[in-house]
Amino acid sequence: MRVVLIEDNQSLAQGITYRLQDLGHSVDVISDGLAGDEFLGRGGGDLVILDINLPRMDGLSVLRALRARGDGRPVLLLTARAETHDRVEGLDAGADDYLVKPFAMAELEARVRALTRRRSQDHRPTLRLGPLTLDLTGRQVAIAGAAQDLPRREIAVLESLLLAEGRTVSKADLLDHVYGTGADVEESAIEVHVSRLRKRLKPHGLLIGVRRGMGYAIGLADDAALA
Repeated sequence: MRVVLIEDNQSLAQGITYRLQDLGHSVDVISDGLAGDEFLGRGGGDLVILDINLPRMDGLSVLRALRARGDGRPVLLLTARAETHDRVEGLDAGADDYLVKPFAMAELEARVRALTRRRSQDHRPTLRLGPLTLDLTGRQVAIAGAAQDLPRREIAVLESLLLAEGRTVSKADLLDHVYGTGADVEESAIEVHVSRLRKRLKPHGLLIGVRRGMGYAIGLADDAALA
């Protein structure tokens, strides 16, 4: 899953990012409200973790603008405000959950899992292609019912390809999905992940095709368009 983290406290943002990446998520980190609003307006990310006290545009204004656009992505608010009326204000603005600073990272993880489950109930909890299934909540891959031990970044690549439903996904989009927007990572890293994933899937009749100059697509081995 791709998480958008809008938080101006650099040390906290770094800690959250490392924790979520360890769980297999990619994280886009934005440090001010106006830039966060512009990023969300372009549609990036599956879940938003949003601080209330932000420079240039406060978090509640970012949240209200998001909901005014009809965007239903789950939002977890972070704030130092612990009063009941502050929590009510945040929830009334459209937040799905509320976490008061300081908090334990384990609690943040639990809130993210809960929001992911809620989102999966509204969308698809599992992606499927032939004998392959990817459980989006548990980040578990199985082929013909047998669990597969895949590295988290290969799972992120697989998720992006499956979500495209046979359409081509560019290297740049895969890079953003796996590492987060603006990550200092070369596109060659994606080539390595795709190559390893292709070798794992090929014996099971699943193919990752290369469309030169465009990117990658996934399908069944008998799909002539991927040959």
